[in-house]
Amino acid sequence: MTDPIDSVESFDNFIDGAFVPPGSGNRMQTRNPFTGRVWAEVPDDAAAVDAAVAAARRAFETGPWATMSAVERGRLMRALGDSLARDAEEFAVLETRDNGKIIRETSAQTAALSSYLDYFAGVADKIHGEQLPNPSPDFLVYTEKVPVGVVGVIVPWNSPLMLLTWKLGPLLAAGCTAVVKPSDITPVTSLLLAQRAGEAGFPPGVINVVTGGAAVGAAITSHPGIDKITFTGGGATARHVARAAADNLTPTVLELGGKSPQIIFDDVDPEAVTNGLLSGIFAASGQTCVAGSRAYIHEDIADEVIARVVARAESLVLGDPSDPATEMGPAASDAQRDRILEMIEVARTEGATVATGGVVDPELGGRFVRPTVIVDVSNETTIVREEVFGPVLAVMTFRDEDEVIGLANDSDFGLAAGIWTTDIRRAHRVARALDVGTVWINSYRTVSYNTPFGGFKQSGHGKDNGIEAIDGFLNTKVVWVELSGKTRDPFVIG
Repeated sequence: MTDPIDSVESFDNFIDGAFVPPGSGNRMQTRNPFTGRVWAEVPDDAAAVDAAVAAARRAFETGPWATMSAVERGRLMRALGDSLARDAEEFAVLETRDNGKIIRETSAQTAALSSYLDYFAGVADKIHGEQLPNPSPDFLVYTEKVPVGVVGVIVPWNSPLMLLTWKLGPLLAAGCTAVVKPSDITPVTSLLLAQRAGEAGFPPGVINVVTGGAAVGAAITSHPGIDKITFTGGGATARHVARAAADNLTPTVLELGGKSPQIIFDDVDPEAVTNGLLSGIFAASGQTCVAGSRAYIHEDIADEVIARVVARAESLVLGDPSDPATEMGPAASDAQRDRILEMIEVARTEGATVATGGVVDPELGGRFVRPTVIVDVSNETTIVREEVFGPVLAVMTFRDEDEVIGLANDSDFGLAAGIWTTDIRRAHRVARALDVGTVWINSYRTVSYNTPFGGFKQSGHGKDNGIEAIDGFLNTKVVWVELSGKTRDPFVIG
């Protein structure tokens, strides 16, 4: 394994339209998870959050952004999208280097970024209030939709640039400004996106990026100058975010993890289902919030489907994520690899059987967990109840529709689910019964800029994407206009 990067690149925070070195001088390293080599260093300075929030506040209240028309906001968003599209492959290479996701997927993700920005750019000038009928002819009453203000944006390491774009699109269309904290292990592309925004014409302070660890995140979530927080990540961190935000009564959007079921009925094409199961759990090395990590297979076809999935899992091409032939890359960090292996070991101690995988591949440097299929589990097994965030599929069987609905809904999470059947009536019945935010029928892991994305229960609240996402960054202001000029009793409401 060789790393083409021989030197360590140094990046600074992006605040108020410029790169700013950390005042403390503190920096942290980011590694290529495939080679393990340090390739970049970024600031780790919580004090920089104050400057970033101040810049975002100035931009929101007094800068050109504050008076810019929605049409002009949309024009800038399209310009940023065009910039990202022109250099989509460059960003894909950086994403792969930073988090180990295969280039086939990062290329597809970065190629789609401009579509998300274009969509929300087109919505920017469609935001409007309404006139409300009033019982009294003496009043004109109308509403305005106004931006919430400065938004703290915290994005995870698994798809940093895509998920940042999901959040920036609606908040920029609404007229907000942002203080962004990328994951401490995948910070680089967020910094470069902010730079591209400045080059596209965004005024200083509209998009600010502060890198670092937990202290930086805590400084953002507890900052009194932040008007809203939008967070994507794990449940444990989300609880810290929610507690910190609660001290200032700061509202939040939380897009969290899942333990998503894939339900396979006995009338399906086994080959199509096998591809769907692979897409749900082994794509992105299973490091995705919507991972279809619970498979409920009808008992009449379970043996055949499991055998097919095991065979495909054992034939997947693991290796250099920058190689287009690679089908699965490494765990994004040593800590994540250790978490995956720990969960597999817990399953073994609870009586589960590892049908394939369950170990690291030493020939690839120890950061690759082999695609894993686990059987002899139930809804009470830890690996069925807790998110693994890795290439681990837990397989169970069922007899009938009512049973599998109960099994699928028996979870603390409610992010997504897949249903595989040729019976369209059954597909809709089950989709309606599932307590999740997204249901795929005869497909899995597809998303779009115009489709709301978010979960129920401990998978979070609020939505990314679609019109609903913009609603999350707007407040409704009501205006009453007295038309008659009459004097009324000051002690009577009405």
